[in-house]
Parts: sequence; structure tokens; C-alpha cells
Amino acid sequence: MNTLDFMNTKQEKMDADSPQRIKLDPNKMRKGLAQLVLTVIELLRQLLEKQALRRMEGGSLTEEEVERLGFALLQLSEQMDWFRKEFDLTEEDLNLDLGPLGKLL
Repeated sequence: MNTLDFMNTKQEKMDADSPQRIKLDPNKMRKGLAQLVLTVIELLRQLLEKQALRRMEGGSLTEEEVERLGFALLQLSEQMDWFRKEFDLTEEDLNLDLGPLGKLL
């Protein structure tokens, strides 16, 4: 067996032993990244909303602050709706399954 045959045989064995290349779909990657980012934003939005409700119920906000906060939360909700439509995601798509911990949202 000459050197070239040996190298070809070795390369064929390495190819057979190595895992197949991963075929990535750019559209799926884009949607998956959007799903992750929007999930984090939705989680933060819900936390902000709960904090705002606690502050409102506690009386620590003026009427003007309540109005501004309500308007800001409404705008954020509308923006989230737009992003979900843009990436063809549903609200349930943002509720990631964390395995034994259950659903995120």
C-alpha cells in the first residue's frame, strides 16, 4: 500500500467515524432566536406588570404615573404582538417547556 492509498483509506475511516454535518436552516435559526429573545422580553414584561400592579395597589404611584405606566405597558404589549406576528409565533410559542421545572410563563 502506497502513502496515497493509506491516506485515502484513513480519510474514509475518519469520515465514516465522524458525525454527519449539521444542516442549518437560516429561517429556522432566525425564528428560534426570535422565540428566545421574545420569551425573555415577555417574561420581563409580565414581571414589570405585576410590580406596577403592586405599586398601584400600595398607593405609591400618582395618577399621572399610573397613566404613564399603563400607556407604556400597553405599547409594549402591542409591540410584542407585532413581533410575534412578524416571526409567525404564538403566545404559546413563548411559553418554553423547562422540562422538570414545567412551563416558563
